[in-house]
Amino acid sequence: MSIASQLPALQIVVPLLVAPLTVLLRGSGLAWAAATAASAMAFAIAVALTLTALDGATISYDMGGWPAPYGIELRLDAFSALLLLLTTGASTLSLLGARDSIAELMGESREPLFYAAWLVALAGLCGIAITGDAFNVFVFMEISSLATYVLIAAGPDRRALTAAFKYLIMGTVGATFYLIGVGLVYMMTGTLNFADMEARLAEVDEVRPIVVAAGFITIGLALKAAIFPLHVWLPNAYSSAPNLVTVFIAACSTKVALYVLLRFDFFVFHGNLVGHAFQFSSFLAPLAVLGILVGSAVAVVESNVKRLLAYSSVAQLGYILLGASFGDVAGMTAAITLMFNHGLAKGALFLAIAALAMHTRGHTLADLSGAARQMPWTAAALVIAGASLIGIPGTAGFISKWLLLQAALQQGPLGVVAAVAVVVGSLAALAYVWRIIEPLYFGTAEGSTAGGSTAAYTATPRLLLLALWLAAGANVYFGLIPAVPVSLSELAAAELLGHLR
Repeated sequence: MSIASQLPALQIVVPLLVAPLTVLLRGSGLAWAAATAASAMAFAIAVALTLTALDGATISYDMGGWPAPYGIELRLDAFSALLLLLTTGASTLSLLGARDSIAELMGESREPLFYAAWLVALAGLCGIAITGDAFNVFVFMEISSLATYVLIAAGPDRRALTAAFKYLIMGTVGATFYLIGVGLVYMMTGTLNFADMEARLAEVDEVRPIVVAAGFITIGLALKAAIFPLHVWLPNAYSSAPNLVTVFIAACSTKVALYVLLRFDFFVFHGNLVGHAFQFSSFLAPLAVLGILVGSAVAVVESNVKRLLAYSSVAQLGYILLGASFGDVAGMTAAITLMFNHGLAKGALFLAIAALAMHTRGHTLADLSGAARQMPWTAAALVIAGASLIGIPGTAGFISKWLLLQAALQQGPLGVVAAVAVVVGSLAALAYVWRIIEPLYFGTAEGSTAGGSTAAYTATPRLLLLALWLAAGANVYFGLIPAVPVSLSELAAAELLGHLR
């Protein structure tokens, strides 16, 4: 059996096996090097799997040689390939730039434990994206969540512990709701495999337990994905976590939860529950619009940059949910493309904030005053990422918002309302991104930091600057050559909606 045939399993196994090894590496930078190498290997595996998915192929891997639905299946299609590409790429770039800041924050004794938790979180997120088993989604969800709580709690002030505890409570509630829903579906079908579950649901006569299950699963995953108004944990988690941890979780954590939500609601439920498509749209589309408007409005007045970008994520998640609520291929393609492109933009923005914060020692808009004069490359990358978040032509963000507007205008009068919400949200994004750029370029460097000392800007560490410009370059590349994410999104949308009856 060739190594290539083992790639789905290696996607999870590589970071999971390297994690305990990093605990034993006590030398300077060794734990960081091992974690970065493992993440880079996971990214290389994701690229190889993506090339297969671009051909429209679906890979099924039976763990232990036990065929589905009796054994545990790893299943890779276009949707999961896109999520793996985003997750492993975000992890690798975050780790690439993390060496100096994490070493300073954690110290030599705790640094190996931090990177071990990071790799466990990465393995859990990859497992969610590639498993074909509903219960194992819960298992990997808990693996990634527990590790993420540890990473957030490692923040530089005591508020990180409070943020991690709130995230733990909300995450546990969401996971419990999901597990209750899966249990109800298993009670009615006798299977946990997604494909087998979808087939057996068509034979179920009593659908009321399935309707209840759909409600539990949707609410639980909406909470994990921070969909408005279940987003209350997200701003505190983003603002209190170490800067490079925020890069990682902002780029992919909520997207993975959304992936499971869309997989369940469209792959499993929509084709088997009469009226479920209408219920999904009528319930979640208004929440999506409210998320766009409320998240954007709060971001416009927020003075803490990390919290500003966190509320921006609430709005951007609203865009994704809005596209999915249209219930057609155009809308779903836009939603999935948005998941990928928002991860690119938000990851690059938080990388830039991480670079600036190493020298400003604060996260308020005032702390950024005049930084562009001393850190021009960092500031320029931030501008590119901000342009992508707004949706300016030539960036990845423009592609996804253009697809969303096209899909909205195909929906009739209500689609016009959705298009107006997208335009208003984009104008608000222009306003709050400008609130970051204005002090960066036009403020004075003589301002004080959060601690009261004079701000002193020095050169950004080379590895962090490299990671930042790779992320900013990806936003431009996929804005000019969007074939890969758009093609994968189209394939994923066609597969998800191919199960509608």
